[in-house]
Amino acid sequence: MAHSPGPYHAPTPARFYIHDDISDAVSEIFGTDSIVAERVAELFRLIAEHDPERVRILTVDEQIEALVASLGAETVPAYALTLGIGVAGERVARQLHERAGWFPHIHRIDVTRQEDGNGGYTVVSTSATPLAEQLVGLDEAESLAIVDDTVFSGVTLRAVLTALPPGALPRARAFCLRCVDESLEPLRSLCRVSAGFRAEGRILEDVSFINASGLVTRVGIRRTDGRSLAFHERPEWIHAWFPGRGDQVIALARSINDFLEPEGSEALR
Repeated sequence: MAHSPGPYHAPTPARFYIHDDISDAVSEIFGTDSIVAERVAELFRLIAEHDPERVRILTVDEQIEALVASLGAETVPAYALTLGIGVAGERVARQLHERAGWFPHIHRIDVTRQEDGNGGYTVVSTSATPLAEQLVGLDEAESLAIVDDTVFSGVTLRAVLTALPPGALPRARAFCLRCVDESLEPLRSLCRVSAGFRAEGRILEDVSFINASGLVTRVGIRRTDGRSLAFHERPEWIHAWFPGRGDQVIALARSINDFLEPEGSEALR
C-alpha cells in the first residue's frame, strides 16, 4: 500500500555532494590496508562512480583551497577569537589555521541542529550550557571569526550570529567550507560570510550536501527524543539519494558502522 512521505521526506537531488570526512580518520585508526578502509573505499565507489554526473565526493583540501582562493589578494587578519560551531566547525577552524594562519585562538560552541518533529529544525546546545551563556563576554573580543563546516539551510549559523552579544556582531565574520548559495545570501545581512565550495540551486531538490560520517555513524540526525541516527537508519533517504543502489549502500554503511561505533566514532564527530 502506498503511503505519504513523513515530515522529513528526502527527494532525489539533481546534484548531491558528499564531504569525505572519514577516509583519513579510518586510515589513521585502523590502517590504510584494513578491512574497514577497504569498505570505505568501496562505499565511495558505489555512491559516486555509478552516478558521476549527479554525485560528487568533496575533499577537505579542495574546499580549503577554494575558500582561500575566493579571497583573492585580500589579507585576512589573525582573529582575536574564533568560534567553531560544534566539533566539525572546530575541526575546520584548525584545518584552516594550519593552511592560512587565520585562527590562533579557537573556542568550540556546543550546538547542533535538531529535528523538531514537524519537518523543521531547531538549534540546541549539546552541553549543559545554553547557547546564550556560551557567548557571554564576546563583546570584549577585538575581532571575531565564526567557523562552520557547512551552510546548508543556514539555520545553525543564523542561530549563533543572532545570539551574539550586540557589541560582538559588528566585529564578526563567518567562514565555511561549503554552502548552498541561496542559504548564504540572507546571512550576509548579518555579517560578512566567506565560503569555499559553493553550489547553486534550491536545497534538497536541486542540491544537497551530507558528510560521509553521517552515513556510517550516528552523527547525521538528531531527533527530539535525544536519540541520534546515522543516515543509513533512514532507509527511505538512502533509496532517494542513491536510486537503485540503496540496499547496497545501507549494507556497506552498516558494516562500516560495526567497526566504528562506539570505539571509532569519536574521531568522526
